[in-house]
Amino acid sequence: MSNGAKPKGGIEPLASPLLARDAKRVGMASSWGSFLQDEQQLEELARQAVDRALAEGVLLRTTQEPSSSNVVSYAPFTLFPSLVPSALLEQAYAVQMDFNLLVDAVSQNAAFLEQTLSSTIKRDTFTARLFDIYKQVLKEGIAQTVFLGLNRSDYMFQRNADGSPALKQIEINTISASFGGLASRTPAVHRHVLNVLGKTKEAARILSNNPSKGLALGIAKAWELYGSAKALVLLIAQEKERNVFDQRAIENELLARNIRVIRRRFEDVSEKGSLDQDRKLFLDGQEIAVVYFRDGYMPSQYNQQNWEARLLLERSCSVKCPDIATQLAGTKKVQQELSRVGVLEVLLPDQPEAVARLRATFAGLYSLDLGEEGDQAIAEALAAPNRFVLKPQREGGGNNLYGEEMVQTLERLKDSEERASYILMEKIEPEPFGNCLLRPGCPVRVVQCISELGIFGVYVRQGKTLVMNKHVGHLLRTKATEHADGGVVAGVAVLDNPYPV
Repeated sequence: MSNGAKPKGGIEPLASPLLARDAKRVGMASSWGSFLQDEQQLEELARQAVDRALAEGVLLRTTQEPSSSNVVSYAPFTLFPSLVPSALLEQAYAVQMDFNLLVDAVSQNAAFLEQTLSSTIKRDTFTARLFDIYKQVLKEGIAQTVFLGLNRSDYMFQRNADGSPALKQIEINTISASFGGLASRTPAVHRHVLNVLGKTKEAARILSNNPSKGLALGIAKAWELYGSAKALVLLIAQEKERNVFDQRAIENELLARNIRVIRRRFEDVSEKGSLDQDRKLFLDGQEIAVVYFRDGYMPSQYNQQNWEARLLLERSCSVKCPDIATQLAGTKKVQQELSRVGVLEVLLPDQPEAVARLRATFAGLYSLDLGEEGDQAIAEALAAPNRFVLKPQREGGGNNLYGEEMVQTLERLKDSEERASYILMEKIEPEPFGNCLLRPGCPVRVVQCISELGIFGVYVRQGKTLVMNKHVGHLLRTKATEHADGGVVAGVAVLDNPYPV
């Protein structure tokens, strides 16, 4: 990921060099900035965009009062949609159902998970705790018969050696894949901005996008297959949740289908949850059909009570999203192992076309396990640190190490077993472009940016039968090149929309 560029003031070209010729080819000015006369117009346009975002419900709770529902701000977003090559957008959509199949296949392959994570769980206590629950559930026998995946696969764009744009996967999120709700509301904001500029044809090219509806469709199918009309959906939420409106969008879609959702914390499950003799889950005396995790993906979200609650949930026959095996399937170590020659062919036999589509998106991924292979990867990273990223087994953004920080960590760990709790990844180098990042309390200015595209995928399996497998929408996030890592809630990236060219 590119970093180190300084933000610039004033109006500057707002199109990526990679895409400028494509923009001209479709008859559009190569810069949104060319539509603006001066900074005063830019600031007025930003005010109108913010008002529209508030009206559309593109909202976060404020950091001051995250548990209060009446103190909100707009979620950060770009003033203009960012240009994305249509071919790469189509490629990302086309491969999503393959990624759904792959995640599901990994989650069902106990031998692969155990072998792949064997070195990691020796040194990474969080992954080890998850794996302990997995082993306990396997030993007792998996009670659930319906399995639900709500995933998001994330990508960046860079140039191939021949100059053509390429799609490269950063990671796949198998637990609490967020912003499906807010991403459903941002297209209206960017259409409004372009309409204000009198660019009605361009406004019409912004894609409709409704991931929240598709994600809810998956939960509804799992609820239906569970087979109890009175049972509820349990959303495991954090007590102080800034991103609640993103979650409410999915809840509201379910409510429209007459499916009741209750929001509870791990602590509530620990205190009031129970299993009957058939391992049906009850909370406050109500049967739970589906457990949808929007918590539980970071070590800081667990204490002993929460770990016990997670085990109780996993032992139940409720449909977990994700179940513990699917959460493990989303770890960085599994992602690295999947990139090895021949592994995809074993997991997806008789599907050479899917394997080819998947492999085309892989960036370089390297094991840091003790041994010759790991030694060589560390030596290469120390020799050329700007070519690599060091990744721990963590979700939630802001965990990766770059540059000097990566070098110091590798020097410290190179002779230790602890290095196996990380993987090394080739650093993707997207070409920067200009855009305005609108954040509460921040000046309106154009900065150099890079974008990350996510595609939401949904699958439902009953026993061994896949009953749903689809892509349900996209998420574009954009950030200033000065930031190496971090997401929207962390205050680094902002919401965006792809403008296909």
